[in-house]
Amino acid sequence: MNLRKRFGPIEAVSDVSFTIPKGCCFGLLGPNGAGKTTAISMICGTLDPDSGSVSILGEPISTKNPHGRRQIGYVPQEIALYEPLTAHDNLRFFGALYGIDDNVLPARMSSALTTVGLDDRADEPVKNFSGGMKRRLNIAIALLHEPQLLVLDEPTVGVDPQSRNAIFDALLALKAKGTTLLYTTHYMEEVERLCDRVAVMDHGKLMAEDSQQNLKKLIPTQSRVTIDLSEAVDMEGCPWPLTLEELKLTLDVKDMNADLPEVLNWLKSKGATYQSLETQKASLEEVFLHLTGRALRD
Repeated sequence: MNLRKRFGPIEAVSDVSFTIPKGCCFGLLGPNGAGKTTAISMICGTLDPDSGSVSILGEPISTKNPHGRRQIGYVPQEIALYEPLTAHDNLRFFGALYGIDDNVLPARMSSALTTVGLDDRADEPVKNFSGGMKRRLNIAIALLHEPQLLVLDEPTVGVDPQSRNAIFDALLALKAKGTTLLYTTHYMEEVERLCDRVAVMDHGKLMAEDSQQNLKKLIPTQSRVTIDLSEAVDMEGCPWPLTLEELKLTLDVKDMNADLPEVLNWLKSKGATYQSLETQKASLEEVFLHLTGRALRD
């Protein structure tokens, strides 16, 4: 795509390119000010790039091509509903805006409500819905015109764990049916659960883009071992990076299968005994911090 977009002296997006395979859930991550919103606006065809292009299945996407934009369903971060209306009436209204034929719309509405688990609340005013239900209805609206790409901009902000889980179930069902998803969030556990591939942006640039497994190889430490020692032990000469707080020993290792037996043998040689042992693989959050830095930016 080679997308570039400048606002005065600030280059918000600088030569960003990636391809999302059909039926993939693609996570787009970045700290505040990274350029994600600008990139999504260009992908959705509401903002034209200064250079570069976006296409879906060969169809160009731009502000000048409404047919291309119809390939996209957008779920905004802010809830966009008419709360005095019922869920059914909201769907009917937005379906009319999409230009969906009256003969087709009822079946589309029913399918969308079933997908998000709101078919039993269709005739209830939206003002009575919880925040999670409203967000699920926003997803249903974005599905009415059967888009090729569903763009979700932080769709779980402010929802309870049950509603979040219902949203995940709906998105996984959509992906299983072949819908392509572009997902942005600040919750790393959501990305780890949903996304097949992940891109990390910062300062308008694409820092990395790959599968989760390959991204985790970018950080020096692949795994962590935490051991609760029974008593103090001299750790001098330990061949692995470590921290020791009272009797809690944490070791960073590159290969859990190869290194853990060596760790245990080394502790045995030191005469150490322990009460518990936990292992943990590198997380996507650690990759994110490795690529973007740990300093908070607003």
